[in-house]
Amino acid sequence: MTDLLLKNLALLDVEAGVLRSGRQILVRDGKIAAVEEGRVDAPGAEEVDCGGRTVMPGLIDCHVHIAPGAILNQPKLHASLTAARGVMWMRQMIQRGFTTARDAGGADAGFRQAVERGISLGPRLFVAGRAISQTGGHGDKRWPSEEACSCHASTASLARVADGVDECRRAVRDELRMGANHIKVMAGGGVSSPSDSIFHLQYSDEELLALVDEARRQHTYCMAHVYSAEGIRRASELGIRTIEHGNFLDEETAKVMAARGTFLVPTLVTYRVDGANGKAIGFTDEVIAKNSQVLEAGTRSLEIASAAGVKIAYGTDLAYSSKVHQPEEFLVRAEVQKPADIIRSATVIGAEVVGMVGKIGVVAPGAYADLLVVSGNPLEDLGVLQNEGAQMAAILKEGQFVKRAL
Repeated sequence: MTDLLLKNLALLDVEAGVLRSGRQILVRDGKIAAVEEGRVDAPGAEEVDCGGRTVMPGLIDCHVHIAPGAILNQPKLHASLTAARGVMWMRQMIQRGFTTARDAGGADAGFRQAVERGISLGPRLFVAGRAISQTGGHGDKRWPSEEACSCHASTASLARVADGVDECRRAVRDELRMGANHIKVMAGGGVSSPSDSIFHLQYSDEELLALVDEARRQHTYCMAHVYSAEGIRRASELGIRTIEHGNFLDEETAKVMAARGTFLVPTLVTYRVDGANGKAIGFTDEVIAKNSQVLEAGTRSLEIASAAGVKIAYGTDLAYSSKVHQPEEFLVRAEVQKPADIIRSATVIGAEVVGMVGKIGVVAPGAYADLLVVSGNPLEDLGVLQNEGAQMAAILKEGQFVKRAL
């Protein structure tokens, strides 16, 4: 692999939230070998003139669904079609500048392996396998009129049902056996599930503790779908590491999260997009009403979490609406947050969530060369990260050009 020397650029220091001029970046063997002010001595390196553009780390989306399956009254898809669609979505995702993504239920280890082996172009993946849900919980997509069956627990499903401590332990062990990087737990009711309210507290304390314990003993963690303040506090206190959504977070609960080091992964764009397209994507009137509830909570959770010092990662959760809206989460959050803080969510904080601090999410020696060359300054205009990467003149993942239009 030929060394690359990136020059004539403005380096976005995401940790400090500033642009730094006069730097050059040396890429060697897929990693950043040097970042220096002035000229880097790199004989034999291919020089890449960035044309004065901004160079920043590749983006990290900590809540995606590569293989979400069908919703409610829509027909279930063949596993092969779901996989083919997921491969297409992965290719599109990296073309938007997302070089790392964390699946939140539905994608198995095969998707990750396809990227690692060069079979499919896509972001670096961390997968959850099937999310774990109680009977009648957010992962149980049966209609209330349906009787018990095994069809909702197939390997092609977004979730599997487990009840009781022993079943919960077995479910975690099984998902990790099949290659999951982390475990997704349905700890509260959801928008798209037909048998619960969004304020339903799901799983007993004993069951949640068992789920967390099994994950920890295999040196990984649990992420939890939950909306209500009561559910968030309970999940955090019982050892859940990342709270997904968390729309109804309150001040006291945010303090608990900050004290315990629990991450928040809001997914605000999905409620706006799903609300606008509900009927077209198969939402029932009941589901549309629940979506409106969480939509109204809006950006308040961001303000509360930020004030309490909770670490906030970037997530989108576009399970059913078009993935084209993925970068719009930046714009939603900009209604209450500064661009520098949102960019940190999608870089350095995302790296913390997936356990790759210093390896991704930064432009620094030793990190993987996941880089975006962007026309414009994202600190002043988050629009440069929109429109399917139109203003990204180059995208690199591990030192290889995914896009090169310099």
